[in-house]
Amino acid sequence: MIEQFGYVAAYLGAGIVFLALILTIARIIRPNRPNVEKLSTYESGEAPVGNANIRFNPRFYVIALLFVLFEIELVFLFPTATLLKNKELEAAAPEFPVYAVVEILLFVGILALGLAFAWVKGYLNWEKPASSAEKLNIPIPDSVYDNIRKKHSTSKNVL
Repeated sequence: MIEQFGYVAAYLGAGIVFLALILTIARIIRPNRPNVEKLSTYESGEAPVGNANIRFNPRFYVIALLFVLFEIELVFLFPTATLLKNKELEAAAPEFPVYAVVEILLFVGILALGLAFAWVKGYLNWEKPASSAEKLNIPIPDSVYDNIRKKHSTSKNVL
């Protein structure tokens, strides 16, 4: 029994040695010619604007984790759902379809409870920061701008 672990350890060791060998060969044969453009921050082919080290809103991470969670749910549910149509398995174990459906419902129920918990705690609320219009020191009264907006909105309705 213990020799089975030896096979796994040998396979893992061979994989690590192979990876180290390939990375070493790649480091030796690749060209290394850094310049200003290669070392600059990449923004989808555009020239970088501002500092690249900005803070992301933590809500993005919560949404990403929930997305990954429900993607993994599909990975677990798909094999069970495909086995439900297996006639040989049903003949060998007649209770399997009922067991599988109960297992699927229990699994989805636990995930639904987790989603409900995140919803109740407010982790899914996407609150926009309140922004107020900046008051400018312009000698033109606001009523002039209101008249322009009113004329512009009525001209759109006519078209």
